[in-house]
Amino acid sequence: MSSSDAPGPAPLPDGADVGLLSPGRAGSAVEAATGDRALLQALLDAEVALGRALGAPEPVLREMAAAARAERFDARSLAERGRAGGNPVIPLVADLRAAVSPEAAAWVHRGATSQDILDTALMLLAQRARTLVLADLDATADTLAGLAAAHRDTPMPGRTLTQHAVPTTFGLKAAGWRALVLDARDRLAALALPAQLGGAAGTLAALDGRTELLAKYAAHTGLDAPPLPWHVLRTPVAELGAALGLLGGALGKLAADVLVLSRTETGEVSEGSAGGSSAMPHKANPVRATLIAAAARRLPQHAAVLLASMAAEDERPAGAWHAEWGTLRDALRDAGGAARDAAELTASLRVHPDAMRARLELTGGLIVSERLVAVLGRTLGRDRARRLLTGAARDAATGPRPLEEILAALPEVRDALGTQRLHRLLDPAQYLGAAPELTDRALSRTALSPRNQEEG
Repeated sequence: MSSSDAPGPAPLPDGADVGLLSPGRAGSAVEAATGDRALLQALLDAEVALGRALGAPEPVLREMAAAARAERFDARSLAERGRAGGNPVIPLVADLRAAVSPEAAAWVHRGATSQDILDTALMLLAQRARTLVLADLDATADTLAGLAAAHRDTPMPGRTLTQHAVPTTFGLKAAGWRALVLDARDRLAALALPAQLGGAAGTLAALDGRTELLAKYAAHTGLDAPPLPWHVLRTPVAELGAALGLLGGALGKLAADVLVLSRTETGEVSEGSAGGSSAMPHKANPVRATLIAAAARRLPQHAAVLLASMAAEDERPAGAWHAEWGTLRDALRDAGGAARDAAELTASLRVHPDAMRARLELTGGLIVSERLVAVLGRTLGRDRARRLLTGAARDAATGPRPLEEILAALPEVRDALGTQRLHRLLDPAQYLGAAPELTDRALSRTALSPRNQEEG
């Protein structure tokens, strides 16, 4: 068969979203775990778990489980028919009842409301996505620990307000990135992801007020047991959104630093898997950091919607609940893509100590002016030393002579320090403060165990 005879790709259905505008999440494990088919399966899993919690006969449960497979249902049809009632659970229940015997149909959705099933399904998606995200965050933290240890004593410029401040080490910078990753990881791991069951208005009336069903249903879904039906008590969703927003910020800090440090004129780090350009053959773009930075800008906005949805009226709200669905999935997908990209970025990150050293020398010793003020202040007085260094620094920054030459020509400095000591004091690598020790301190921290491990 010639290439012209080869079948082309299958046409996309109208309205399909395959991630063309979302390269950060495209192809990620979390994207697959939160797709429409995965959501449909979670909805069906929630229905079967309800039957189990209610004590349906075993033949009924086998029949329900056999029918409750996502591939047997038309997700697009459910979406379209869901418009009539405002959610997809209503047509799904009708289709599931039609797919089983009358005896089994009597147990489908018994005593539940649509929100019970959809909330539980979204928590199942979140639970499955969280497992994947935590694995990537653990990998990132492990890689950063290795980088921090390897570069514990590697000096580099510290920068504040875009300018050189005082020297630091790349080890401390990597250890700081790791600390943020662990902050985000531990908060996400500790979240309760509860099942939802309450019936029409959260009273369990259609279930004969059997409060023990809250724990039974949760056990059959594999989710946490809620103390109360949480139809309008949206802490679980709000906390999840906040944790994903924190994750975006943590990984966004890493990405922001990599983007700055990998600039052509800086070149202190580079992505080992850098991307190319459609027009410029020389480009090696920090694509992983770029995609993480994009997710870091979106995740706080997702969190804001989820937090705003806590202000929900009555026993079940109109609009606030509905606003959560797609927002939560987008947040999970952005977080999943960013976590994947962070693991790939750190695993391939190249560190360039020679470039870091060259940048330290860029200002001819100005980066350690704080140190000189402290040392000279012991003999000249701090105010006098500061005025002297301020004038010398200004002359060095605007004139042809380096700072060391200017200072060595001043009798007060010569008398206080001597030329050899002055030369040593101007070495940026000798003014790292406690950076190496702080790196060790940061690396002594370990990740907390996930909830399911702690409780198991």
